[in-house]
This record gives sequence, C-alpha cells and structure tokens, in this order.
Amino acid sequence: MSAPSTSAGADAGSRPPSPLRTRLRSWFRVSGSVGPLGVSTAALWLSIIVLLPLAALTFHSFDDGWSGFWDAVTAPGAVDALRVTIVVSVVVALINVVMGTLIAWVLVRDDFPGKSVVNALIDLPFALPTIVASIVMLSLYGPQSPINVHLNATQPGVIVALAFVTLPFVVRAVQPVLIEADADVEQAAASLGASNLTTFRRIVLPTLAPAIISGGGLAFARAIGEFGSVVLIGGSIPGRTQVASQYIQQQIEVDRPTNAAAVSVALLVIAFVALLVLRLFADRSARKEQASR
Repeated sequence: MSAPSTSAGADAGSRPPSPLRTRLRSWFRVSGSVGPLGVSTAALWLSIIVLLPLAALTFHSFDDGWSGFWDAVTAPGAVDALRVTIVVSVVVALINVVMGTLIAWVLVRDDFPGKSVVNALIDLPFALPTIVASIVMLSLYGPQSPINVHLNATQPGVIVALAFVTLPFVVRAVQPVLIEADADVEQAAASLGASNLTTFRRIVLPTLAPAIISGGGLAFARAIGEFGSVVLIGGSIPGRTQVASQYIQQQIEVDRPTNAAAVSVALLVIAFVALLVLRLFADRSARKEQASR
C-alpha cells in the first residue's frame, strides 16, 4: 500500500509549478534579489517616509522665493545658530570618536565584573527620551549641582549633553569590527617586536578607520539636529548656546514658518553633505584595506 503513495508523491514533486506560482516567484525573487515587487515596496515606503516630507519641507522653504530663502538662512540669528551647532557638533563627534573607540575596545578585548551591564548601558541614550537626558544634565551640572560643577547655559554643557546622546553611534559602529578583527595579526606584530602603539597605528587603526568614520559621521549628523537634550542645559542664548533646532522652534513661535523651514533645509544639506563625504572616505579606506590584504 505504501508504493502507490510514494509514486504519487514523486509524481507531485516532479510536476512543474503552476504559471501563477512561477509568476509570483519571479516577482518576489529574481537572481537572488528581492524582485520587482520588493524593490517597488521599498521605494514606495522610502518615498512616503523620507522623500515626500523632505520635498514638502524644501518646497515650503521657498514660499518667499530664492531671495526670501537666502535672507532667512543668512539672518544674523540663523548664522549664529548654525555656527554654534556646527562647532559643538564637530567637537562632540571628535570626542566620541576617541572615547567611543576606547569604550568599544574595552568591551571587546577586556573582561571585567559588570561588563554586560556596561554593554547594556551604552544603548540607554537610544531608549531614553532626550528631554530626560536634559533634565539629568541639568540636575548634575545645573545651579544646584551636587558635584559643584556648573555647566548650564554654557557651550561645554551643550557638548556634554550632545556627547551623551551620540556616544552609542560610535561604540556600536566600531564594536562589531573589533569582534571580527583577526587578533593573530596583532600577536604576530608583537612577536616581531612592534610596540603597542605601532601595532595599533599600522594594523588595528586601518581596519577600524571605516567604522570610526561612519560612527563619527552619524554622531555629527545626530548632534546638529538634536533638540531635547540641550533644551534645558543649554539655555538657548543667541550666539552662545542656541543651536539651530532651538532657533527653528523660536521662528515657529514668532509665526515665521518659512524661515524655520529654510534653516531646516540648511541643516539637512549640511548633514547630507557631511554623511556623503564621510561615507565616500570610509569606502575608500575600506578598499585600501582590502587591497593591502
């Protein structure tokens, strides 16, 4: 009785798929890709979530024409806010490039009590509302500071707040690369007499450079658009601690939405150019690293 069943199963398995099934497979998978339907769905979702809002914002920023856009972007208050934003964001990115790489190194290469807790704390700024971060910073570094360090309404206070919310970008970018790095090459260099600094500079750093650059770029892009973490500790002093996001809010409050949209577009352009340049540099470093292997 089992032979006919087996024969029927073999016939069913050898039966060619129906035209409908073949067409569905061709839509969802073509030569290992997701297929036209997957590409169309991704493009539609990207357009709805990213492209259309950006296009609407850009269109709104030119309600008063090119001259109105230029006047809004080059207004003294806007220039001061953009200058403060770029300066503190660059400083924050550089700080986190160094400290984030160091923390990633410790988490990957060293074992110590509470390592899993520290590893989990790195992601806390991702989950914590940024306004809570500002309250924490104000409680620690404000007028009633328990450690007698007063950074409220100062640029260092803004830098500390931004460093807090952007640190995970560098750590999580560098950490996987360190995990995959070949430690045997470092040990071989040490056995040949290379110092720790030489080994890091000639072997480890070229491997980590693309990840470090990408993490630093993401930290910079996040910092220039941050609002919640600096709203209390910064004080929003024009020309000193007022960042672009706070200036944009101010323009909305005084019923100048076109000016706010224009400065927002300027921020978008700065972030896009920075990320594009850093991405190209990181890709170039990655190609050089692969070519040298």
